[in-house]
Amino acid sequence: MSLLIRELTKRILVLDGAMGTMLQRYNFTEEDFRGERFRDFHKPVKGNNDLLSITQPQAIAEVHRKYFEAGADIVETNTFSGTTIAMSDYDMEELVYELNFESAKIARRVADEFSKKQPEKPRFVAGAIGPTNKTASLSPDVNDPGFRAVSFDELRIAYKQQATALLDGGVDVLLVETIFDTLNAKAALFAIEELREERKTDIPIMVSGTITDASGRTLSGQTAEAFFISVSHLPLVSIGFNCALGAKQLTPHLEVIAHRTDFAVSAYPNAGLPNAFGEYDETPEQMAAQIREYLEKDLVNIVGGCCGTTPDHIKAIAELAAQYKPRPIPKNLQSV
Repeated sequence: MSLLIRELTKRILVLDGAMGTMLQRYNFTEEDFRGERFRDFHKPVKGNNDLLSITQPQAIAEVHRKYFEAGADIVETNTFSGTTIAMSDYDMEELVYELNFESAKIARRVADEFSKKQPEKPRFVAGAIGPTNKTASLSPDVNDPGFRAVSFDELRIAYKQQATALLDGGVDVLLVETIFDTLNAKAALFAIEELREERKTDIPIMVSGTITDASGRTLSGQTAEAFFISVSHLPLVSIGFNCALGAKQLTPHLEVIAHRTDFAVSAYPNAGLPNAFGEYDETPEQMAAQIREYLEKDLVNIVGGCCGTTPDHIKAIAELAAQYKPRPIPKNLQSV
């Protein structure tokens, strides 16, 4: 049994909160994003948060540290957009391996610091693999429904490069997250399976979809149950949902998969829905009060926060989660 699975049998694990929300507090300028190395880069790079793992690594480490101090067991690497597909917006495709490798190393170093101080509470690093900014199932052109901006193979190659760098950097688990198109996720999972065969080693995988609106479907039209069925042929550590909706709105979708899956279940919702200014108003106490329902109903094994959440939100969630026993881990996971 791996250390991560062993800890899942003992307690509800807490995932960190939003990296982007925390980085916004630094008010980094274009020059800060560039650093000395990219001072003369030909394109604006402000907003490329993944680049900060190279130009402002101390800030990334500080964010990880704050989440661990708040009670997180798992932090995500700063690699949500770390594919050649997403980085093409900045003409930085050639940096993809370095961005992912350095991001993983930063998170690994901070996690090890905390594990050393508290060996009874080991900390873990999840390699964040976002959905990219293109979809394989839908056409971006309403006049040409058959057109696709990206192919399955292009996604597979991009995801494989990202996953390789994250593993080389020392992550404990790969997290394919914020899935709005399951075909994109399947490309990522296919790439990871290729790596698993090539390296002849087990690669733990977490999968997290996103329900985009009150219809209860992903952007590509799948219900929660259909999404679960689409990816559950693989031996996953966990399956769940993140982003998009607030904690309360996510509850019925978690119930659907929690009662059907043989995997652990994860949930890390936004701090409510954004207001007219795109900001999140839900307080840590309000969010924790809603997440209590997950715990009372035995719906989750891993819980955390997405957009708008801060260390204060994670602290409130961690304190709450500590009061509950974990959802029973299925026997097939205990042998991993």
